[in-house]
Amino acid sequence: MPAMDYQSSSTPFASIGRSILSIRRDQVHSVDPSPSSDQDQELESFQKHVSTLLSELSSNPDDLLSMSWIRRLLDTFLICQEEFRVIFFNSRPLLSRAPIDRIISDFFDRAVKALDVCNAVRDGIDQIRQWSAHLDIVLAALLSRPSPLGEGQIRRAKKALADLAILMLENDKDSSGGGGGGGGGGGSSILSHRNRSFGRNSGSRDKKGHFRSLSWSVSRSWSASKQIQAIGSNLNAPRANEISATSGLAVPVYTMSSVLLFTMWSLVAAIPCQDRGIQTHFSVPRSFVWATAVLSLHEKILEESKKKERKNSCGLLREIHQIERTTRGLMDVLDSVQVPMGDEKEAEVRQMVGELAQVCEVLREGLAPLERQVREVFHRIVRSRTEGLDCLTKPHNGE
Repeated sequence: MPAMDYQSSSTPFASIGRSILSIRRDQVHSVDPSPSSDQDQELESFQKHVSTLLSELSSNPDDLLSMSWIRRLLDTFLICQEEFRVIFFNSRPLLSRAPIDRIISDFFDRAVKALDVCNAVRDGIDQIRQWSAHLDIVLAALLSRPSPLGEGQIRRAKKALADLAILMLENDKDSSGGGGGGGGGGGSSILSHRNRSFGRNSGSRDKKGHFRSLSWSVSRSWSASKQIQAIGSNLNAPRANEISATSGLAVPVYTMSSVLLFTMWSLVAAIPCQDRGIQTHFSVPRSFVWATAVLSLHEKILEESKKKERKNSCGLLREIHQIERTTRGLMDVLDSVQVPMGDEKEAEVRQMVGELAQVCEVLREGLAPLERQVREVFHRIVRSRTEGLDCLTKPHNGE
């Protein structure tokens, strides 16, 4: 059974054909004598927009898990987060009621846990930068001079490929206790501690101009797999009585929690992280308009992870797969060639080097923007949580 699936026994809805928010419209009169049709439309619009954004992510299967796809996923999260923030602040008079206060508190706890994932993904991006530096050595050795390739060039390229292989095999060990633990507690001290990982003074630039962290952001015992499980723990679709009692607000909170979980799960699946197992259970009732899109994406990513050539991969990012496949093939060829190299063998080497050059170009253009997006997700989560807790703790005085 896939990790994301539909379980009819947990479905809280009376009939499949009814929308979730129609239940609220039928029952809310017993809770709120003057329900807002504008609010109903706002909540319905949010559900539909989430569905549209997730459907767009699944529209091009060939692009799945590429760096450009990951960046679009993060854009989707940021858009959903901002729309959810608007809904949240438009509903301030209702936030002190039970059970919405508990539901929102649970959401903020999940959001804090996601901060560690952002830090771990940033570390993973740094690892990919290290790999890219070794690839640059390979390219410099095998592309810098005209044919025929000499023994010195081949030896230099093989050394860089061997060093790269060691780095990729040891990616789970390249972490020191420089950051927050995996518990994801909700205290302000934890938030400020984690926030340093993405602050202005949290890193420096190396001689090549790359952003480098002074230390890893998560502890040696931290587990990406366990953190994703913690984010998804007890994430259940709201029941009809909860939807009614919260004037429909339980629905967008559940939706945003699900988008958060899927985004963090996808990042862990794609980018090198400590203990990045991705078998996390996540049940989405198909009554949600966005359920089909997220279930489809999840199934496709799981299918990719089960492919023979991906089972021992450092990450499911398409560019990582291209690096792994091409460097293995190039090393096999270089190990077997004799100098001087024949025209056929050299043409084979040149083709593989050309493929590596293309991947390196994608990394050069995409890693910095990807890191900025992860940083933006981190700060948006922190800011939204701080603003949200402020709304919950201060009484609403009306407009």
